[in-house]
Amino acid sequence: MLRDSFWIIIVTLLIINTFGAIITVFSQKRDIATIWAWLLVLLTLPVVGFFIFFLIGSRISNKKIFRLRTQDMRGLEQIAYNQRQQLEKIEELLPIPDSASELVRLFLTSDDAVLTRGNEIQIFTNGFDKFNALFEDIEHATHHIHLEYFTIYDDKIGNQLIDLLTKKAQEGIEVRIVFDQFGSHGQHRDMYKRLRDAGGIVVPFLMRRFQLLTLRFNFRNHRKIAIIDGTIGYIGGFNVGDQYLGYFKKFGHWRDTHIRIHGDAVLSMQSRFLMDWNATAEAEEVLSETIEYFPEIVQLPGLAMVQIVSSGPDNDMKQIKQGFMRMFASARTEITIQTPYFIPDAAILETLEIAVMSGVRVRLMIPDRPDHPIVYRATQYYAKELIELGAEVYRYDGGFLHSKVVSIDHEIGTVGSANMDIRSFVLNFETNAFVYDPDFAARLEDMFEQDIKDATKLTIEDFEQQSFWLTFLQKFSRLFSPIL
Repeated sequence: MLRDSFWIIIVTLLIINTFGAIITVFSQKRDIATIWAWLLVLLTLPVVGFFIFFLIGSRISNKKIFRLRTQDMRGLEQIAYNQRQQLEKIEELLPIPDSASELVRLFLTSDDAVLTRGNEIQIFTNGFDKFNALFEDIEHATHHIHLEYFTIYDDKIGNQLIDLLTKKAQEGIEVRIVFDQFGSHGQHRDMYKRLRDAGGIVVPFLMRRFQLLTLRFNFRNHRKIAIIDGTIGYIGGFNVGDQYLGYFKKFGHWRDTHIRIHGDAVLSMQSRFLMDWNATAEAEEVLSETIEYFPEIVQLPGLAMVQIVSSGPDNDMKQIKQGFMRMFASARTEITIQTPYFIPDAAILETLEIAVMSGVRVRLMIPDRPDHPIVYRATQYYAKELIELGAEVYRYDGGFLHSKVVSIDHEIGTVGSANMDIRSFVLNFETNAFVYDPDFAARLEDMFEQDIKDATKLTIEDFEQQSFWLTFLQKFSRLFSPIL
């Protein structure tokens, strides 16, 4: 009798768990792959699966989405509208009209991403050069310093940054920081205290007030941008932390890509920062458009044309992903990709397959070690698939590859925070610079060639010779791709 009651309770709980799982995953709009992935978690891990879902699966609140969507582009929408109306004239100015015009139109329509001219761009591939340049620009700031980072650690380089910002705040310079609380492993109040005491303002993204239930960390502000005086901007893959300088033995040399822009594209970056700031800050801290934030910048003729493009869970357009697909579809000779996480959805994978079958040379470079084991195993699975399609895949052996770069045909290149994975396409708040300039694209491709010297070209035989357990882990990890 007792045994029968036990099984009745178990069956009842499983039935309740099943109905609960169905109701939970269909409670908000999700794509089919994500629905099946979460059903797998909730059904195979009764009760525990719901706790995991609460941590990383629940959507960002409608209130926070509303706050983000109601922020305007600080005057740039009208410029974007005018550019859409005069696209034929703009196409005449593009150095590569055949490849670029459709991509420019796409971003003008989907993201109001203004096409800017006369941008001077410097590329950094190691943390020392990037932070030296950033610190020097901060030292020379005369009005404001705006930083937005996924990760700012309480370590040596993090404290060096805060010390410098504190000094500038004491000089009367406006200092504002937005950081992601999950990416930074907490709020680090002790580290920021001296900056706040000096007048700087530091806020965690969309978590301005203390909240007891801040465990929903699936939607992350993954952006990495810095704006100094509205004229100089930084965007790319480097966060702020000692590991990005190669000080962690686990990762060794940190290979990343970041760019410094001097030109009108910085005004678009400023607009992005102000939107995120105003969605996060208290009412009395909201910023308005002023000439100090959007100064007139002397254009440098003949230099790069740039669009700053953002995407995130506050918008269903998936602008950066669409940009990648448009680039892949328009490529005629070559596609190069560097990414630490290669977990494409079906659309991206199929677009790359079409490119390969059309005779385009597709090359991908991934790291040689995981920083997130499940994610890395899924990356290996999709790397094998890409090899089977006919692409070239390289494993970077010179340290940890964190670079997020795409280029095509020696003509167009993009650098930013977005990885080539579903998380960056759908779950994270990301920002990329899309650059229409043959010289810039050539520099990116030259860096890829240099990295190949420290890389191993992977083959199907490499995967066939690996252990059964590793193959199983790769296939199993792939099942969770939509929620990684």
